[in-house]
Formats: sequence, C-alpha cells, structure tokens
Amino acid sequence: MPSRLLLTDGWLLPMAPDLPTVIRGDLLVEDGRIVRVGRFGPVADAEVLSCTGRIVLPGLVDTHRHTWQTSLRAIAADWTLGQYFERMRGRLGDGFEPEDIYAGTHLGLLEALAGGITTLVDWSHNINSPAHADAGWQALVDSGARAVFAYGVSNRQATGRDRSLHTRDVARLRTELAASDAALVTLAMAVRGPETSTVQTCAADWAMARELAVPMTVHVGGGLRGAGGGIWALAEHDLLGPDITYVHCNMLGDDELDLIAGSGGRASVAPEVEANMGHGPAATGRLRARGIPTGLSVDVCTNVGGDLFAAMRTALAVHRGQANAEALARGETPASVSMTALDALRMATVEGAKACGLDDRIGSPAPGKQADVLVLRATDLNLAPVNDPVSAAVLAAHPGNVEHVFVAGRAVKRDGALVGQDPAAAVARAEESRDRLLRRAGVDAVSWYPVAVGPRSTSSVPT
Repeated sequence: MPSRLLLTDGWLLPMAPDLPTVIRGDLLVEDGRIVRVGRFGPVADAEVLSCTGRIVLPGLVDTHRHTWQTSLRAIAADWTLGQYFERMRGRLGDGFEPEDIYAGTHLGLLEALAGGITTLVDWSHNINSPAHADAGWQALVDSGARAVFAYGVSNRQATGRDRSLHTRDVARLRTELAASDAALVTLAMAVRGPETSTVQTCAADWAMARELAVPMTVHVGGGLRGAGGGIWALAEHDLLGPDITYVHCNMLGDDELDLIAGSGGRASVAPEVEANMGHGPAATGRLRARGIPTGLSVDVCTNVGGDLFAAMRTALAVHRGQANAEALARGETPASVSMTALDALRMATVEGAKACGLDDRIGSPAPGKQADVLVLRATDLNLAPVNDPVSAAVLAAHPGNVEHVFVAGRAVKRDGALVGQDPAAAVARAEESRDRLLRRAGVDAVSWYPVAVGPRSTSSVPT
C-alpha cells in the first residue's frame, strides 16, 4: 500500500486536548503515523479513502481481557462469580492445552479487530507450560492487532491450589520474543494480588516484573475478598508504583484509591461483568475523580459480549445510575449528568491508552501518534442522521457499523471485512477446541444450564 493514506471529509474525533472535540475534515497518515488533522487539499502520492458520512475515531482500547476463554463464549452467562471460579477457572480451565489457548486467543483478537478494538491487553492467566505461553503470544502476533501479552500464572496458581511463585519462564519470553517495547505486541506480567496470594509472593512477582522492566496488571477489589485492605499491604511493602494497572477496584476503600492515585497507578474497569457477577459497586467514578487513568474492559466473553461499544454504554448507565440514586436518597434532583458520553469515549480510547501505558503512541488520532483508527459508517439506520458524532458513537454504534480499521496505518478491516484473515477457519478451530474442553471436563454446554432443556430436564446445575 502507498506510504501515505488520506481519509477525507469525515467527522473526526481527535480526543486530544489541543484539538476540537469534533472536526469535519481530513486525516493524513504517513508511514503508519498521523501527520496532519484538519481541512486541507489533495496530497500527492496518497491513497484516498472518502469518509463522507463516516465517523473517524481512535482505535478502541480494551485494557483487560482473558482472551483464552473465547472458545467457551457465553457459557458463564448465568454464573455467579463463585461459580465462575469453580467451573471456568477450575474444572474447564484445567483442560486447556496450548492449541486451546491459541484457538481462543486468536478468535478473540479477530472479534476485537472486527469491532474496532485495535489494542487489547490479553490477561493470560492459564499458562500451564512454556508451550501455552508461546501459543498465546503467537495468536496475538498472527492477529495483526496491537496487543499486550500479560503473562499470568498457571490455572492451579490462579485458583489458589498452587502457591508457588510466578514462573521464571516470563524471562525466557522477554529474551526470545518480547525484547522490544516498541513492537506491535509487547509484554507485561499479570501478577497475583494480595487477595489471592501472600504479600511475600506479591513482592517476589513484583520484583521479577521490575527486574525484566515490564509493566504489571493485577486484580484487586473484586467481591468480598477484595475488601480486606490489600492495597495497604502492598503499600507497606513499598510495592505500589506507576507501572501497575489495578483491575476492577470495586471493593477498595477510598483511602486505598488515594494510595493508588498518589503512586501514579492506573486502572481498568469492566462494569458489565462486575454487575453481572457480583464484584461490587462500580469504582469508575471514584477512580476518575482522583485523576487515576481508567480504561474499559470486556474482561470475559464467557459472561458478556466482546465489544467496547456495549462496554461504554454500560459504564455510562451504571455510573449515572449510582449518582442518580445517591442524589434521590438525599432528596435532590440531579442538575446535570455525572458522566458524559465524551467521558465514556475517552475511557475507551485515550484514557484506555494511559491505563495500559501506551499513551505515548496511541489513544488519539493526533499528529505524531501511530495511526490506530476506526471508521464508522454513520449512514446506517442506527446512526443516521448524525447530530452529535460523539453521542452517536457511544450510544448507538455496534461492531456492524465498523467499516474500516487500521493498526499503525495498516488496514486490518476494509469495507466491512477483515484483511488477511480467515474468520471461518478461526471459528472452526475454536469449535474444535470447545468440543475438546467440554469433553475433558466431562460436561456439555447444555448441562450447565439451571433450567429445563428438552429431555435433559434438570433442577440443579452440576458442579
């Protein structure tokens, strides 16, 4: 493709503090980077893509997803958090082989790209061998997405059945495959927090991550076990820092959020999963009020859908609902909304980039940034007529409206179809993996349902 790409006559949403919220104009990409935004004339030697009737916005950023679970999509739709740990993280998770990690991760990344998610933090915490790690890494590379491979622990470690330290295999991966922090796929560590391990184990995992100079991402504050002062324990051992993304945070106290803010930490929230599974009240407002960069995440496609448009709407509704309920309890009528559509879009783009430590290169289609861009077809029935491009993108868009997607200026979706990928093959691979996993666990998809299903009527769910 030409080294220059010119997107013309679109509604541009730069998400940059020094640019207007909406620009009706053009965007020029050269050698994978954005070099100009605004209204300007023809550009020599450029491929021209007309964006008339289109909304052009930054590629979306999913700051936390257990992508390896994608082959078991929606199986946990009616599970509680406890049932998820018993089944997905226990019985089913134990059966994953490297080819299953690859199948789920690759399908999940293709789904993300098709829905305009150009960057995804893959929180891979079912790494039962070096081969599992290599399979997860390769799936990210093969997808063509920008991704952070957050190297996690084995399934037995994640469920507390094995208390050993984080494997040193992450050092091998750092040396052999992940030496560059400027590559499209980079490395982080998905470390266990004080709620699932001892503080001494945390200290060892933290030390390894800092020795390897990779960022960390950690679950905290999810459910009742997350209300035990774990952030204070980390602080007392001098483990807090700006290289950590704290995931969920629902049950953390305000004083603990203050500690995170004071240390320069960042956060990721998944309001839909958190509400469905019982993590606790969403922490979105408390995090953002403290200036903590807070990104959105899908978390698990076993429980919710895999697109960030739904995540933006859920975050907006949950936060407004909490604020409205508090005002009504005081006998007041809110004078304004507590969170705007633009706030939600920022969480899915520029704040998400900050939350995973990539804001120096992505998050806003501003000059100098890498060209991670998506184009929404705003002539579709659910978006037209466009009166406010920001609100249209946040309140009404869905993956089917995503017409074009670029990662570092390279097309990964054009005219509504993925480029250089075979979606049917990815689906077939995932179906084969699903069948293997269910067979190894001794269950089938129907048997997990707590309702009568034809002749397989049952009054209880097997565990």
